[in-house]
Amino acid sequence: MTTTSRGGGRVVAGRLPWVLVVPALLGLAFLVLPLAGLLIRAPWPTLLQRLSEPQILEALRLSLVTATIATAVCLLLGVPLAWLLARVDLPGKRVVRALVTVPLVLPPVVGGVALLLVLGRRGLVGQWLESAFGVTLPFTTAGVVIAEAFVAMPFLVISVEGALRAADQRYEEAAATLGASRWTVFRRVTLPLVAPGIVAGAVLCWARALGEFGATITFAGNFPGTTRTMPLAVYLALETEPEAAIVLSLVLLAVSVVILASLRDRWVNAA
Repeated sequence: MTTTSRGGGRVVAGRLPWVLVVPALLGLAFLVLPLAGLLIRAPWPTLLQRLSEPQILEALRLSLVTATIATAVCLLLGVPLAWLLARVDLPGKRVVRALVTVPLVLPPVVGGVALLLVLGRRGLVGQWLESAFGVTLPFTTAGVVIAEAFVAMPFLVISVEGALRAADQRYEEAAATLGASRWTVFRRVTLPLVAPGIVAGAVLCWARALGEFGATITFAGNFPGTTRTMPLAVYLALETEPEAAIVLSLVLLAVSVVILASLRDRWVNAA
């Protein structure tokens, strides 16, 4: 058995350990075959016609709009939150970071129930919003945006916080010694330094918002033109029009592939 070097790492050459290769190939097949089945069963001859159907276009438009708005909300709130976690020595920072990442592991339906208990008509905040301003969030397009932002924001915060921790703080210190205010340092120095991390986090956030299902259907419902996003349309079409469900699934799959391809260099070292 010999060792060779490739891409800065050491690779052991020799006979393949089939006790590892076989389950590895089975695992690969387990992940790839369902996607291959989706591609094989897709109605390719009528794909463009299906994509132009009103209900599909409506779900696609609503999904793109709500995911984009949710991402903007996450940027507005998540970037300062990531800066706080990375730059400020907060008491109980570990607890705060854990709370920020809870939506990553929380079942989306549970997230929807939590949103209802807080922002519903009888919720802790929702009843006050309705009585004081006449604002009702559940089962509205705004409710879709809130549900998507709730489950997607941790992706942005984690990405930006990591970029902030990796950034060289000497540039910020130099700007501060030259008399720049904290806001100026953040706007003119910090943000450009971590811009790639913000972009990557925003893309992941947008993709997660686009594919959100559980919290959306629980908090916002499934009303055509108002709250029926693409994942909800897939669920509904699967029972009545499977080909439409496949077409919508292909759109979501294509978005996922584009996202992964664009962010590949952040996760995989070049060979």
